[in-house]
Amino acid sequence: MRNELLKGLTDEQVKKVKACKSQEEILELAKTEGVELNEEQLAAVSGGLCSESRNKCPNCGSTNVKLKDSYAIPGETGSRELYICKDCKHTWTVD
Repeated sequence: MRNELLKGLTDEQVKKVKACKSQEEILELAKTEGVELNEEQLAAVSGGLCSESRNKCPNCGSTNVKLKDSYAIPGETGSRELYICKDCKHTWTVD
């Protein structure tokens, strides 16, 4: 997460955020700490502002990627997108 999105958090909270390994862990930490995320922070954590997860292969780092599919999860709001790397053929989803 970009440093400007960590503004307003204590040093201890920032350390905890940086120790998280997933967006889900960050959201759970925010709930546990009683921290309300503003729209920009929430979008960054949920993938709205973090275009790198869409535009860069997490396997090889290539930016030669393509949106393969988009689908809704029954019982959940929003959708997931399935991407494929044209170079290494790795696929991944983004919420």
